[in-house]
Amino acid sequence: MAGGAALAAVVMLSACGAKTDAAGSSDEAAKADVSGDTVKVGLLNSLSGTMAISEVTVRDSLKLAIDEINASGGVLGKKIRPISEDGASDWPTFAEKAQKLIKEDRVAATFGCWTSASRKAVKPVFEKNKSLLFYPVQYEGLEESPYIFYTGATTNQQIVPALDYLKSKGLKKIYLVGSDYVFPRTANKEITAYAKANGMTILGEDYAPLGSTEFSTIANKVKASKADAVFNTLNGDSNVAFFKEYKSAGLTAKSMPVVSVSIAEEEVKSIGSQYLAGQLTAWNYYQTTAGAANTKFVKAYKAKYGADKPTSDPMEAAYTSVYLWKAMVEKAKSFDPEKVKAASDGITFDAPEGKVTVDGASQHIYKTARIGEIGTDGLIKEVWNSGKPIKPDPYLKGYSWASGLS
Repeated sequence: MAGGAALAAVVMLSACGAKTDAAGSSDEAAKADVSGDTVKVGLLNSLSGTMAISEVTVRDSLKLAIDEINASGGVLGKKIRPISEDGASDWPTFAEKAQKLIKEDRVAATFGCWTSASRKAVKPVFEKNKSLLFYPVQYEGLEESPYIFYTGATTNQQIVPALDYLKSKGLKKIYLVGSDYVFPRTANKEITAYAKANGMTILGEDYAPLGSTEFSTIANKVKASKADAVFNTLNGDSNVAFFKEYKSAGLTAKSMPVVSVSIAEEEVKSIGSQYLAGQLTAWNYYQTTAGAANTKFVKAYKAKYGADKPTSDPMEAAYTSVYLWKAMVEKAKSFDPEKVKAASDGITFDAPEGKVTVDGASQHIYKTARIGEIGTDGLIKEVWNSGKPIKPDPYLKGYSWASGLS
């Protein structure tokens, strides 16, 4: 089932079963089991399917944070017990597993999801049960939820800075390539609106099904467009096929650079640096980001999972999210979601990406934008940053060109 169709089915089921669902749940808040000396949390990631290339390492970084916190005494005197579930790159499965974690396992919070389709699928589950989800991946914005904390970048912390960077380099003729689901289509509407207001031209816009491995036609269309640059919102292992076809078409980072917003160090390793060297990425963190907190994080991750295992932005945002939840719980002196939310505003953490602060009003966090260039060694080196953390603006209220998008 295509991502869009699957998502529509989930939304329809949610709308038709406002009071109960297949599991017999109700609109009442789910109560976490905190009676013993442990507190359970859910880890909800694709451990199989097209998104496993990206999400397995996010699960691993969540486990690292939990191990570190447990080693230092846990949270409110309780050790954290992770319950891991496989969303299997399938949006209805994400919704089913979210329901299980909340109602059967009675977790205090859940950490995970990657694609916007998976997040959209579980959003009504967390809202109905009044349970917390910490979502660690950059996304298209235009969303807030009282039961989701967004620890990845929203639009004005990633996509807009990437466009500003292209514009500053005189790259004004852009071709859009993305996976066919929520995030790329919404992001490209925002990119098109930005382009119209900033003297840029969108020469083409193509989508491929999530998991697609056929990109020869798209690569040839991109080449024929004579664009200055490509803005890439492909997700998962489709990027492997796309960049191989890109090189086969004779396109290079020098002749037509690609800026990607879903390729981090783990994907670079899977695709191969010979296909990506010189290409650009837009994130808020790289393994090479300077700072003592990142040095510690990278060392700990490699010690646990292997010296050849890279760290990446979504992994770092997931790792950070566990520490933010811990700080919220300790400030609230409670695992109760309502009290945790009330305590969230202004919570800070010296994260591997730098200092982050929770904006309680939007439940997003302040993040520093970074543009990086992929090296032949597979690492990404920062070539520009925003200088300071950017206040989250998920609905792009601070940009006149974005009026009407939401």
